[in-house]
Parts: sequence; C-alpha cells; structure tokens
Amino acid sequence: MTEQRQDAGHGAGRDELGRAWGELVETARRTVRDGLVVGTSGNVSVRVGDTVLVTPSGVAYDRLRPEDALGVDLEGRRVIGGLTPTSELPMHLAIYRTTGATAVVHTHAVHATAVSTLVPELPAVHYMTGVLGGPVRVAPYALYGTEELAENMLRALSDRTGCLLQNHGTVTYGDSLSQAYDRTAQLEWMCRLWLTATAVPGHTPSLLSAAHLREAQEKLRGYGQPTF
Repeated sequence: MTEQRQDAGHGAGRDELGRAWGELVETARRTVRDGLVVGTSGNVSVRVGDTVLVTPSGVAYDRLRPEDALGVDLEGRRVIGGLTPTSELPMHLAIYRTTGATAVVHTHAVHATAVSTLVPELPAVHYMTGVLGGPVRVAPYALYGTEELAENMLRALSDRTGCLLQNHGTVTYGDSLSQAYDRTAQLEWMCRLWLTATAVPGHTPSLLSAAHLREAQEKLRGYGQPTF
C-alpha cells in the first residue's frame, strides 16, 4: 500500500487493511463475473475503522493489485493510495455517515435497472424482500456522482438495506462485503422474478402482506448455521 497515513483506520493495521482490500477486489470482480456490472461500472467499498477502502474510477477490476489500494476518510479525503476514487464516492460516504454499515455494493444490474424505470418501488413478490427491510424503493433520478443522488438514495434507504436508483442501478449495504453482495444478488433476482411474473398476459402477481414480511424477517434472523 502506498501513501498510507499513519492514523489511517484509527488503529487498523496494514494486515487488516490489506485483507480488506483483497476482499473488496474479489467482490468487485464477482460483480463482473455474475453479470451485475459491465466493464468498470458499479463500485464497492468497505469500512475499516474510520477509513473507507473503495474501488478507483475507471480501472478494470482484474487489473487491481495490492499496491493499488485506495482509501479515504469519512470526509472523502484520500488517506491511502494515489488513484482517484469512484465517482460515486458521495453515495458510499453518505451510507457510512448515517448507518452502521461496514460495506456497500453498487451495481448496474440489468433487471433491477429495468424495474427502476417502471415503478416507484419493487413490490413484495417474495419473502426475501424481508432481508432488505420491505418493498424496495426507487430513488428519484439524479446525475451520477452528485450529492443530490446521494440524498435521494438516503431517503429511499430509510429503514431499508437496499434501494434502486432510477434509470441507474442498485445500492445495498451490510455488516460485511459478503452480506452486502448477497443483498445485491437477491435484489437483482427479485427484480427478475417480478418482471417475469408481470410479463404473463392476463395475470397479476400475488404480493406478500406486511405481516407476511415481518414473519419472514423474524425467521430469517435465525437462518444458517449457529455460531459458537
């Protein structure tokens, strides 16, 4: 890592930052492999202490190396590396300043972006809607990389862990990169499901009630293997 400020991460060591950067790069590459972004569209970040590691602007993910690590503080000032941060840095920082998130994933996933052009929110077509906190809102369109877009996104994220950006894409956050990525993948799948169901002539998809979603949310809290 280059140009690392001595207090970067407020106690986070080089090893911790290096591991986080490696996971970030792998997550970014996964968004390409899974078809959620094309080229260098979309971006990924992870918070380590008060440092936000983030993908750089306009650099192919398969070209990123350990020495390309890039980090900013919560005000957006670069504290690690020499590359220019993603143009969507305002969105990432807005989430970190207002939530307990430690990871953010932004994509231009096809089905989710299509839904963002059609409706003000993705209806509750599946119980996994509960993972994101409820029906997924669409943030009104604003030019990419602007504070206006970040503000629109925050309103759409109220009581949610993911939202759609009108005519743009998706944003999800979580306690880890794997959680944020899984939420992105689930959101894209649900958008594809809704588009498929609504495409059947003469039929309207059934939707889950708020009570159904609360029930699913409660059960999902215990999903997976217990930790000891």
